[in-house]
Amino acid sequence: MNDPDLSVLAMAAFDRMVAATPGFRARAGQHAMAQRIASSLRDVSLGDQDHPQSAVTVIQAGTGVGKSAAYLSTTVALALARKTRVVVSTATVALQEQLMTKDLPALAAVIDTPFVYALAKGRGRYVCKLKLERLVGHVGADAAELFEGDDEANTPQASSTFQPTRGVVWQDPTERRVALYETLASALVAGKWDGDRDSLAEQPEARDWSTVAAERHTCTARHCPRFSSCSYYQARMQLAQAQVIVANHDLVLASLGMKALPDLDNCLVVFDEGHHLPAVALDQFSSAMDLTGLRWLDKLPKILIEVADKMGVVLAQDVTTLAQQLKTALLDAGRLALELVRGLSTGYDTVYRFKDGVVPEAMLEPFKLIHGHAAALSDALEALGAELKLRAKEDPAQAANCSVQYARLGQMAPKLNSVVATSAQWLSSDEPPLAKWLKSDTGSGLVSISAHACPIVPGDLLRRHLWRQVRGAVVTSASLTTCGSFDFFLGETGLAGLPQVSTLAVESPFDYRTQGQLVVADTAADPKQVDLYTTQMVAALLRDLREVPHGALVLFTSRVQMQAAVSALDASLQEVVLVQGQMARGRLLGIHQARVEAGFASVIFGLQSFGEGLDLPGTLCETVFIAKLPFSPPSDPVEEARAEWLKRAGRDPFNELVVPATGIKLLQWTGRAIRSETDQARVICYDKRLLNTAYGRRMLQGLPPYAVSRRASGTVLVV
Repeated sequence: MNDPDLSVLAMAAFDRMVAATPGFRARAGQHAMAQRIASSLRDVSLGDQDHPQSAVTVIQAGTGVGKSAAYLSTTVALALARKTRVVVSTATVALQEQLMTKDLPALAAVIDTPFVYALAKGRGRYVCKLKLERLVGHVGADAAELFEGDDEANTPQASSTFQPTRGVVWQDPTERRVALYETLASALVAGKWDGDRDSLAEQPEARDWSTVAAERHTCTARHCPRFSSCSYYQARMQLAQAQVIVANHDLVLASLGMKALPDLDNCLVVFDEGHHLPAVALDQFSSAMDLTGLRWLDKLPKILIEVADKMGVVLAQDVTTLAQQLKTALLDAGRLALELVRGLSTGYDTVYRFKDGVVPEAMLEPFKLIHGHAAALSDALEALGAELKLRAKEDPAQAANCSVQYARLGQMAPKLNSVVATSAQWLSSDEPPLAKWLKSDTGSGLVSISAHACPIVPGDLLRRHLWRQVRGAVVTSASLTTCGSFDFFLGETGLAGLPQVSTLAVESPFDYRTQGQLVVADTAADPKQVDLYTTQMVAALLRDLREVPHGALVLFTSRVQMQAAVSALDASLQEVVLVQGQMARGRLLGIHQARVEAGFASVIFGLQSFGEGLDLPGTLCETVFIAKLPFSPPSDPVEEARAEWLKRAGRDPFNELVVPATGIKLLQWTGRAIRSETDQARVICYDKRLLNTAYGRRMLQGLPPYAVSRRASGTVLVV
């Protein structure tokens, strides 16, 4: 479709939306962003095309630009004109809530054509009514099977703080869980609950919820007798009616090719908070399996045989022998893994990564057996599941029983699939090599060993699985450039060199030179002298905290570092400081705001997650203290493996990966300071490498143009 009026239509929608915004001010960057989206996406080919035209526009928009108004107004107007849809993908719940409760209602109020918008959630956010009924006895479940497949159901760690009846503390885990499920079932029957976990007044413990959550592996879909009233599929029907769907990156990548969301070649897509895409891609295509918690393998053949007997099906494989062989191979692998770990460390809490992704032959042998046995069991499970689905389809009278039996099989599927996937990745000899490692820990009170594998180049994954499908997309964030360039982000996301990709950086409307300061406070110790540096940094930080008049945020690079600062607080500062993890995030921020608004000083201590997406305007955050440049921990096995691969190829991983990745984090962290056009704030960084090293100065080039000064021995020098 080639209609020059489409971009005009999109810009008209933009103009109406921003003009209706309370306190509207014309922002050149916002207008430029909207114009780029309108012109880039108006001509993309949607649907089945022989030679489709694609466009991906990558836009960095500084804080305060108003990204959501720019991309929503233009993409929605284009989509409505072309009778297609928009998928907006985010990385955080906070942005999803903003889009659903503020931005989309504002657009709907001013746009000419009415549209429906909806929030897409993963299947696991909804209850499976059939499972719930079975657990409370409505389908005649055997009590002995109540929590089958849940190895941890009766362990001490399974205790929950969720109380279905206020004031009642359940000592017995099974009794407590039964009471919870009865409460949920009653709420459903009474119409007081829609089956969405997020709409519960109190959130159940994750382990309790997982037993009744809807899952792909346990769902017979339209063959289930509860399909017509299924909470998940009712939500899917609402999505089918929506022209705008808000989702998250995990769901978008996990749903590729599964029809849970619109086909990406037949809609427009916006990836806000797009700098998260590489990490999400690695997570989606990684795998892990437990080498020690194997009780599920004792249950698996029993369930397969019982289900087959109840349905009159003859299993083609000897599943009992296969399960025993798989367990033996896993135990052998676990024993070898424990020997390797013990040879590396005196303790059991450690990670053992295999150099260049090469696993010793002695370790590979049990993994070959693991993969063969697990694949055979998986085939048996899938064949039996397919037979149950077929019978439910052909004989509706059997549908309820088939669905219950299918759910029993499905409880086993995730662990079995993890074994199949992880063992396959461990046997892989791909180039670049996968990161492969063992992890040992004693968090449960016992030694547990797990095997992990993960690709090391996210761009390859995204190019192969995502960008080949996308026809028209916007990728945006306040932090896509690093060290003054898009190159790192384009490489990490697989967009580098693609002809359909364009980039644009629009400046924040804030005047950083007059509104803010960046002070680099020297310490005598080099940051690489970890203990000495931490001691000196904490001493300087505590002196500065005594001068905080209103709100401030301190960002640490590790929990150990943060704890050192907490331990050094005297009584007066303890009254002022709020520490991430001491309470729920919302409550902590609420207390902070109340203190500041009452005229008291309040300081938040936080880690990486507080360095992004935290909006504390005005006096709520007049100073951001950065304890150290936010380099990733050197022990991350995926980053270690990637650095190793680059070195082998004669490349420099520090300058190619570490510096630009740290530059993006630093841009996010410093972005907590100036949040509005009237803010006055400063950033104090205690890491002198920001000014003293070439890589530090590279990072500095990518930051907003603060007035920069150095503080050494109490003297402030303008840089």
